[in-house]
Amino acid sequence: MRNLTMLMDYYELTMSNGYFEKGFKDKMVVFDMFYRKNPDNGGFVVSAGLEQLIEYIENMHFSKEDIEFLRGKGEFSEGFLQYLADFKFTGNIDALPEGTICYPNTPIVTVTAPVIEAQLIETMLLLTMNFQSLIATKASRICRTAAESGAVVMEFGARRAHGGDAAILGARAAYIGGAAATATVMADERFGVPAIGTMAHSWIQFFDNEYEAFKAYAEVYPDNCTLLIDTYDILNSGLVNAIRVAKEVLEPAGKRLKGVRIDSGDLAYFSKKIRKTLDAHDMKDCKIVVSNSVDEFLMQSLKKQNASIDSYGVGERMITSKSDPVFGGVYKLAAVQNDAGEFVPKIKISENVEKITNPGRKKLWRIYSRETGYALADLITMYDEEVNGDEPFAYVDPVKPWKKMKFENVDVKELQVPIFRDGKLVYDKPELDAIKAYVTEQLDHQIWEEEQRFTNPHIHYVDLSKKLYEVKEEMLSQGQGELH
Repeated sequence: MRNLTMLMDYYELTMSNGYFEKGFKDKMVVFDMFYRKNPDNGGFVVSAGLEQLIEYIENMHFSKEDIEFLRGKGEFSEGFLQYLADFKFTGNIDALPEGTICYPNTPIVTVTAPVIEAQLIETMLLLTMNFQSLIATKASRICRTAAESGAVVMEFGARRAHGGDAAILGARAAYIGGAAATATVMADERFGVPAIGTMAHSWIQFFDNEYEAFKAYAEVYPDNCTLLIDTYDILNSGLVNAIRVAKEVLEPAGKRLKGVRIDSGDLAYFSKKIRKTLDAHDMKDCKIVVSNSVDEFLMQSLKKQNASIDSYGVGERMITSKSDPVFGGVYKLAAVQNDAGEFVPKIKISENVEKITNPGRKKLWRIYSRETGYALADLITMYDEEVNGDEPFAYVDPVKPWKKMKFENVDVKELQVPIFRDGKLVYDKPELDAIKAYVTEQLDHQIWEEEQRFTNPHIHYVDLSKKLYEVKEEMLSQGQGELH
């Protein structure tokens, strides 16, 4: 396993050296990782990347070479360098189970640890959770759109990904979001994402003619033969030769042509023409696969045009989330433990209202309707508060704080679960298929359809307990980052 401990921003080291030199290395703090805006102006995010964060934390250590490199920078004390040489994460981490549907300004990961430990993991925590949550969310949008027409999605993006890790982990995230398979072999080897693939245009070009190329492939793979028919002429050559191979090679052997694929041209027009021709040749079971810069927006257009498509190969627009390629997850200090052992709330104040943080050590709850089972809202409380769905619980809508509101006769679930305790992993990592099924279960039975639409989705309510709201208002009125 690669040691990615040094994958951090330099200021994490300068601050940590400062904390060490000032005698704060054992001071406990709380950091929250959250985000402020849903990608593509959507209604939610599919959280992903927790497994890789766990692996990073478990393997975190500074090598002798790392220490020598840092010594050579001439900025760090020998005492601090020795601290790094002996470094091991000893704190607590709570997080949403991977695949949880989440919303802006709600804590996805919470770190409670000595300040240096909490600071040094910032960059890797963010890049891991940000990237996979972005791709899982984009995949969910694309796969849900495809499913409206009965089609499935395969992830084809490795060669357009922003590096090798992005290709492999992007395929993993896309699978969590709903993709059925990937073209990336290492994603199958490492994570069990089913790898699939047939041929490129080079296979057809290699042979003397298209028919011979198709015939050779069918002879090698008679049980799983899908032919790429747009190398030369889709309707007058590719489709004709594919049908000929089906009739002359496969069917006499008791096999069927599984599918044909096109990677260019007017996908709606050609798919309808292809379907009509295949059906006329008693090949209604032959699937039509399309690719070529597809995303949820093009799929919606193809559906309106009555395109006849059974599956999509989606590449660059999913693996890079091309329409909204940056996930704005942030990692902010929420509390510092004082000498009496109490966690003192901290707040980030900004001229930009959306950048003002929720202070203190907190809990995140999801409120469900007992009648429908669907989520009504998320609720953030102070850490020492408990919510019982049978009893009235006063809360504040931060958008309409003047309204007196309460939850009652609802089902309540605390969302974050323990991941690390005193540096030891206490979380049973689920299988990837279980994570994917968890996403589907939520979208099918817990998340309102109104939140899942792409245009002006319903904004999920994220409420604050009365106690948290009052703490926040008092800190804002003081204009300081600490509650006195």
